[in-house]
Amino acid sequence: MTKRFTKRFWEIVARLILRNKIIILAAVVIITLLFSTQWKNMRFTFTEANLLPNDHEVNQTYNEFLNIFGEEGNLVVLGVKDPTLFTVEKLNAWNRLSESFKQYEEVETVLSIKDLQKLVKNTDKEKFDLKPFITDSLTSLAEIDSLQQELFQQYPFYDNFLFNKETRTIRTAIYLKKDIINTSARKDFIIDVLETRVNTFEEKYNLDVRVSGMPYIRTLNSQSIVDEIGLFIGAALLVTSFIFFLFFRSVRATLISLLVVSVGVMWTFGIIGLLGYEITVLTALIPPLIIVIGIPNCIFLINKYQHEVKLHGNKVKSLQRVITKIGNATLMTNMTTASGFATFILTESTLLKEFGIVASLSIISIFILSILIIPIIYTFLPYPKERHLDHFNRRWTSGFVNWMARMVKERRITIYITAVSLLTLSLIGIFQIKISGSLIEDMPQNTQFFKDIRFFESEFNGIMPLEIMIDTKRKKGVMKLSTLKRMNELEEHINDIPQLSRPVSVVSLVKYSKQAYYNGNPKYYQLPTSQENSFILSYAKNSSTEANLLKSFVDSTGQYARITTFMKDIGTDKMERIEEGLQTEINKLFPEERYSVIMTGKALVFQKGTKYLVKNLFISLSLAILLIALFMAYLFRSFRMIVVSLIPNLLPLLITAGLMGYLGVPIKPSTILVFSIAFGISVDDTIHFLAKYRQELQANNWKIKKSVYAALRETGVSMFYTSIVLFFGFSVFTLSSFGGTVALGALVSATLLFAMLSNLLLLPSLLLSLEKSIANKQTLKEPTINIIPEEDDN
Repeated sequence: MTKRFTKRFWEIVARLILRNKIIILAAVVIITLLFSTQWKNMRFTFTEANLLPNDHEVNQTYNEFLNIFGEEGNLVVLGVKDPTLFTVEKLNAWNRLSESFKQYEEVETVLSIKDLQKLVKNTDKEKFDLKPFITDSLTSLAEIDSLQQELFQQYPFYDNFLFNKETRTIRTAIYLKKDIINTSARKDFIIDVLETRVNTFEEKYNLDVRVSGMPYIRTLNSQSIVDEIGLFIGAALLVTSFIFFLFFRSVRATLISLLVVSVGVMWTFGIIGLLGYEITVLTALIPPLIIVIGIPNCIFLINKYQHEVKLHGNKVKSLQRVITKIGNATLMTNMTTASGFATFILTESTLLKEFGIVASLSIISIFILSILIIPIIYTFLPYPKERHLDHFNRRWTSGFVNWMARMVKERRITIYITAVSLLTLSLIGIFQIKISGSLIEDMPQNTQFFKDIRFFESEFNGIMPLEIMIDTKRKKGVMKLSTLKRMNELEEHINDIPQLSRPVSVVSLVKYSKQAYYNGNPKYYQLPTSQENSFILSYAKNSSTEANLLKSFVDSTGQYARITTFMKDIGTDKMERIEEGLQTEINKLFPEERYSVIMTGKALVFQKGTKYLVKNLFISLSLAILLIALFMAYLFRSFRMIVVSLIPNLLPLLITAGLMGYLGVPIKPSTILVFSIAFGISVDDTIHFLAKYRQELQANNWKIKKSVYAALRETGVSMFYTSIVLFFGFSVFTLSSFGGTVALGALVSATLLFAMLSNLLLLPSLLLSLEKSIANKQTLKEPTINIIPEEDDN
């Protein structure tokens, strides 16, 4: 019943398509135009990828911190390491450059050398006054020498914040307004204002200005993603169309396939805009993915049309058979591919969920476009020329098929030994895989902003904030001397960790206050004793300037304090050890009954997100395997056939995982996608082969050897064609400047190549070796759906 319904359904579809050509083409044009109106809604991401669900404990902790202290990633830093900076002309110019940013509404505050002020004891009024280090422009080298002496030797409060006294590196801190950090205003300011002014300054004064900070990194990283979308689409179109042309030697067929995938890309952008999703590092991959996945559809459909025309010369009959015979097979393979992507929808990660939704909808869209556009366009075109059909007679194709058949027939033991050896080596490699939770590892490493990240890591020990928030559980509890001493001990522990920068907190300000009380003597830069505390704090309470400085470190109630440090780009394992060490110290210093302490910050959230995604990788991959196994069960109605079909598709995944271990490619958000994508695509070849194998069994009265070799000869060349297109198509991602995208492209390409060989050599070998147990009428029952109709011509 189902088979008859399927056959009848595709006959109706073919009739509707071929009889309503103009209406369907008009509908495709109208839908494309409607999708184009949604392009304006596409938003390029202005935030970091949130890898965790919104209700995850780590996110809730981070949001709790933001509610009390506001956005912590609003700092942009400019730095210069050049002895020639300390001249009258250049240092004044540097100060003017820093000062110029204060006029912009996007800027909250700017701190530079010129803005530095020292706390000065006012004995008459019993308070601290602020006195600037630089009252006006510098006029002589003597003033500069005096300034350096004061800054670098007498005031440790500012060390490793606005300067590094060891290397004489100077930097300016620009704090952007927190309400524009995650908007397009941030991008406009950084690209149009900051970069322009810095470039002008560099050219005029021959100084190399380094720029960094999370808002700057995020802006330029997002811009790199946008710039690469066009590169990927262009490269994917060029590579796949070139390979397509080599196979078919037909400009006409090549242009038709390019039209189909180009419209598919337009629909993909429309889907992203319609759903209101951001262009992230993952969704940016979908348009070129659609090209790579869409071209095999075109190969199957156009190849079938040309085959039919060559067979009987009737164009209308040929196009009808393209739809009725290849439509169902193409639908099945596209559904399995879409299923591989759709499993990401079931994860709790917004980033992966959006990727899964857009990718699966786009794959279904490219199938619909293929089955509509290709037959309709060919109704308007003349018959293919004889030279366009020559690819059916190429000598190398028959040679390739004969080689496969010979290997399966004569070298089956060799194939098994090779498979088992690869499996063993892969399992060893898998245990060497590491997990990476680095925020910047996948960023384009040949860009200037990445080199600047490394510069600030070297000079100031990192730019990724790690925050520790202390809740004293009572108002004004932060300024208690006992709390300050505990915080000081924790800061000393942080100072001993080479991957972290010098921490900044209210403790530094209290130490600075004591130094100011003792007339700026640097040896008194320490916490006051209990006797000193009362009269030093009385000075501080009378000082409005001190209150302003406190705002960044203590909340308005005095109950919450923050310790801010910056982390170098380190691996997940090191980050976990640092976190464990800090947590142990926190538990020791801050008893739970009196304090509540949390650790958070961008770096920590990203690292936790990566671990969460690794767990989701196994869930999504397991779901993909289960879903496709159920799909195969529905098609072939044989449990043993399901097991046999999964083996040649799981082996390439294990080989790829082993390669990752040997090559040092870590598990991270980008490489996590490899397995589900590759599995969803590679299983298409298995479905094609097994469908043809089952059909041959029936035609050859269940003669297994004859059926296997016939299926191999029939499907081998088309599987080779599509695998080559997919291999080179995914290889375009290796052109990326993003390390993760390069790894994704290379790994998926390698996996699909292994999958092709596995399906052409291992799968037929297993069928022949297990012939008695899987190839009989009782085991291999009548399929629910005939993927390839029984009356199909060879």
